[in-house]
Amino acid sequence: MYFSAEAVVLVPVLAVIGLAVRPRGARLLGLAAALALIFAAFATKLQPFALHTFLWAHLLQNVVLAEWAPALLVLAIPPRTAARVHGFPLFRPLVALPLWIATYFLWHIPWAYDGALRHPQSLLHVEHVSYLLAGICVWWPVIHGRYSAGAKAAYLFAAFVLASPLGLVLALIPRPVYSVYAHAPRTWGPSPLGDQELAGVTMAVEQAIALFCVFVVYLRRFLHEEQLEGVFDELSRT
Repeated sequence: MYFSAEAVVLVPVLAVIGLAVRPRGARLLGLAAALALIFAAFATKLQPFALHTFLWAHLLQNVVLAEWAPALLVLAIPPRTAARVHGFPLFRPLVALPLWIATYFLWHIPWAYDGALRHPQSLLHVEHVSYLLAGICVWWPVIHGRYSAGAKAAYLFAAFVLASPLGLVLALIPRPVYSVYAHAPRTWGPSPLGDQELAGVTMAVEQAIALFCVFVVYLRRFLHEEQLEGVFDELSRT
């Protein structure tokens, strides 16, 4: 077990906050799953791999913090509790989505990415917390927003389209872009370039699964609502 701050500080803090809103049933399971994901990403062998050797490991941690865990954490919040912060500016779609995209892209600029890895006790924690907070913001309009299924589908599709180029670019660039991983000692696993290609593909596939699948759910819901509306319109004319 590896005692990272994310595992021994962030997880307990999130647990206290999450239990304070008194989730029940599936929401409690969502909270537990989010905490388990973060703990697994930062208390297992993945942690030293991410810090010292493999880009794919660090990107997997980032995906957990920016996409998977936030979705589950937001899902764990009961609607009555979520209603208390209705209208909070950072939870508005046209604010949350650009904030999330900017957070993802800015931290992947080489000097910022390498700088965070060279300061694992300070700047790296700032990076990870910013991913989590931006992720909570981006998922809030989907799970607790008072928008139609069609609007949520469009929002998720925009998130998928805007975020996917990052992973594809990393997979296609013909040289390693992060010096920490380019010069990391390796006794096994892919080369620095192969590691970067694997990381980019992993990120792109994950985003396709997470964002696109939820988009499909809301798209089908939207089409079903439109179909029902058409039936009611037809009945009203008879």
